[in-house]
Amino acid sequence: MSKIPQFIIAAPTSNSGKTTITLGLLRALENRGFATQPFKVGPDYIDPKFHKVACGHVGVNLDLFMMSTDDIHQTYASFSKDKEAICIEGVMGLFDGAKKSEGSTAAVSKVLKLPIILVVDAKSVAYSVAPLLYGFKNFDPEIDIAGVIFNRVNTESHYQFLKEACDDVGIPSFGYVPFIADCEIPSRHLGLSIDEMDAYKPMISTMAIAIEKTVDVDQLLKKCTLERPVFKTKSSTKYIKKLRIGIAKDAAFNFSYVQNIKAFEALGELVYFSPLEDSEIPEVDLLYFPGGYPEFYLKKIAANKTMRAAVLSFAKNGGRIIAECGGMMYLGSEILDEHGQAFEMCGVFPFKASMKNMKLALGYRTIQLGDAILKGHEFHYSSVFEDESTRGIGKVFSARSKEVRTKIYRTQNVWATYIHCYLGTVDGLSLVLKELGIDVVEDRKQEIGARR
Repeated sequence: MSKIPQFIIAAPTSNSGKTTITLGLLRALENRGFATQPFKVGPDYIDPKFHKVACGHVGVNLDLFMMSTDDIHQTYASFSKDKEAICIEGVMGLFDGAKKSEGSTAAVSKVLKLPIILVVDAKSVAYSVAPLLYGFKNFDPEIDIAGVIFNRVNTESHYQFLKEACDDVGIPSFGYVPFIADCEIPSRHLGLSIDEMDAYKPMISTMAIAIEKTVDVDQLLKKCTLERPVFKTKSSTKYIKKLRIGIAKDAAFNFSYVQNIKAFEALGELVYFSPLEDSEIPEVDLLYFPGGYPEFYLKKIAANKTMRAAVLSFAKNGGRIIAECGGMMYLGSEILDEHGQAFEMCGVFPFKASMKNMKLALGYRTIQLGDAILKGHEFHYSSVFEDESTRGIGKVFSARSKEVRTKIYRTQNVWATYIHCYLGTVDGLSLVLKELGIDVVEDRKQEIGARR
C-alpha cells in the first residue's frame, strides 16, 4: 500500500478563511507537481468549481446527510485513486452539522479517519487563541487536529503570540498567512460563469505564494501522510446500460453533483446540450435540467423560442424529464426578474417563478415517495407562485424531520422540484427513474419508449 498526503481544512467558524487557504494550498501543491483531488464537505456547488480553477480537478461533495457512510468511502476512494494528494475543504465550523454535529466536518473526519488542519482567523486575537484551541483539541477525543494555520496575521511578532499558544496547548502550528486585501471569495449568489471564475486565478496564485513563504507545507504534508484509501462495494443488482440521457449544461444550468453525472453515465450515454445556445434538444430517453442561474440569462432564454418549444413538445409527448431548482424554474410558464419583468419559459408547468423580493430558502431535505426515500438540499432566493393547480407528489421533510412546504411537482412524465437531489448512486437514481416509468433493473422487463 502506498501513502499519500490526506487532510481536511476546517475552522472554528465560517468566514475564517477556509476557502482561500484551501485554494492556496491546492495551487501550491499543483506548483509542486502533485496531482491533487479536492473534496468539499456539505452540499455546496460553488467551492468545488473554485477547486478546479485552483488545481485543475473539480471538487467532489462528501455529505453525510445525503450519502451513506459506504457511499462516502466509495466516493473518496474512487475519485482519488490516481491522485498524489487529497485535500478536503470543510463546511462552516468544525462541529456544525444538520443536528448538533451530525454531518459536520468533524463527523466526516471520523468516518474517513483523516487529520484536520484548523484555520484560525487571528486578525483581532493573540494569546487568547489558547483556550479556543484547547477546546477544539479536547472536545472530541476522536478528532485528530494535526495542526493550525493562522489567517490574517498582522506581523511576525503577532504570530509569535499565536505560536506560543499552540505550544502551550500541544497543537503544532504550521505557520500563518498575512492579511491580503485582494484575496477574497465573492458572495454565493453572483452567478459566476466558468470564464468569470478563471479571473480568480491570479488571486489564487497570490495566496499560494503567501502560503509557501510563511507556512511549513513540507511539515504539513509529512504530518498528514496516510495509507491510500481503498474501498470496494458489492452490488447484487444489475442495471441496463442503454439509455440516452440529455443533460442541460451551460452558463445558466451547471449545478449538478459529480456523483449524479456518474450515476447517469452508468446507465448509458450522456448527451450534453445548451438551453441557451442550441435550438433543439438531442434525441434521448430522458432530459435532465440541473440547477444554476437562469435568472441571469432571462432575455437569452426567452429569445430561444425553438428550444423552449422543443422542451414543451418533448414533455407533452410523454418524454421523461428531471428538473431541479433553476431547471424547475425553466420548465414553468414565466420567470419574473427582480424588477417584476416577466420572461416566457417552457410552459411545461403553469406556475411562475419570481426573483422579486428575494428571500433565502435553505436546508437539507428528505423526500418520501411511498416507500422510497431521497435526500437533497434546498438553496434558492426565488419563489414559485400560481402553483395551486400543479400536482405535487410525496412528502418533504427538513433535517429535523418536520414537514416543509417544498413540493415535488409532477405532470405526465416530468418530475421537478426546488431540491437539489443527491442521485449519486444508481440505486438512488433508479428510484426517480422508476417514478417516470423507466425501470433500469436488468432482470425486470420494461419498455423505455420511443426517443424524441
